Amino acid sequence: MNQQCRFSNVTTNYLNIFQAILDEMILGMTSASLTDSISHNFIVQMIPHHRAAIEMSRNLLRFTTNIPLQDIATRIITEQTKSIQDMLRIAAGCSQLKNSPQDLYLYQHRMRQIMENMFADMRNAPASNDINISFIYEMVPHHKGAIAMSETTLDYPICPELVPILQAIIRSQKMGVEQMEKLLWYMTQSP
Repeated sequence: MNQQCRFSNVTTNYLNIFQAILDEMILGMTSASLTDSISHNFIVQMIPHHRAAIEMSRNLLRFTTNIPLQDIATRIITEQTKSIQDMLRIAAGCSQLKNSPQDLYLYQHRMRQIMENMFADMRNAPASNDINISFIYEMVPHHKGAIAMSETTLDYPICPELVPILQAIIRSQKMGVEQMEKLLWYMTQSP
């Protein structure tokens, strides 16, 4: 959270809740119990990532009156709740597919880079008294992180049931990034 101006009480409440959600997400993703299964490792690191998006969206919905962002936040909650349910449903079976030590090393090295960049971008997201703009600056790197994590995972042998879940994450979050960036452009261009 990058503080550059005096924030209203509403903005302060919003940003404090965002920071707590972000801290919990980082802890959940970095302390996940990893195994010799890339499928398992993706699931246990993506679930806290999705839970954070749901909580960040609920946080925005407590404060915003921006209808397009309300729609985006509601869709995030719906899609990522379903994605968590889908991953939990296949988790036990997918964890049985093991990967080579070399694949595991390369995969986790790349995932660490993606997560570190995402955490830094979210921590340093510009904040203002317009929480709608703050939300977009926070959520775009979150979505981009999920896209990169999913695309990386598709480069390795994983259980077949996980593939459509990854494809759905990539598709929905690319659409979300596009919508939020377009909305941000309109919000910051208007006089």
